[in-house]
Amino acid sequence: MSQIHRFPAVQEVKAAVDGDELMRIAAEAAVSAYAPYSMFRVGAAVLMDDGSVFTGVNVENRSYGLTNCAERTAIFSAVTRGRRRIQAVAVAGPDSREPLPPCGACRQVISEFSDARTPIYYTDGSGGYIESTVGELYPADSLRGSGSETMKGGGTSE
Repeated sequence: MSQIHRFPAVQEVKAAVDGDELMRIAAEAAVSAYAPYSMFRVGAAVLMDDGSVFTGVNVENRSYGLTNCAERTAIFSAVTRGRRRIQAVAVAGPDSREPLPPCGACRQVISEFSDARTPIYYTDGSGGYIESTVGELYPADSLRGSGSETMKGGGTSE
């Protein structure tokens, strides 16, 4: 008889979680992605400040605009459980042959619950992963400007 094995939406992690482990968790989650249209599975793992790890997958819809990315699925799950501070994000795409950083909408949501130094790990497309930060992927964050941007009229944002 077949058994159903479910990957939990949240894991209470006792030991420190590094990029390798977070990417492993994200890759394992990607197996559950609902991607019947693109056949492009993505999984995410979000480490919160209390040590919990929330996972998410991309969930497609035949109306593509209603599709939800794995990163946002994981973050929304965390917020639903009362968690608000992201310590790290991992994005795994087993079907990707190119680097797979979070999309613009996901970067915006990630920045809402993190800071510029928060690590983001993502598939490099060749079996490894790239380590970056929120600040590197989203340098012009309107919530946390660097203070050195030049504004129209020659002034600065300070």
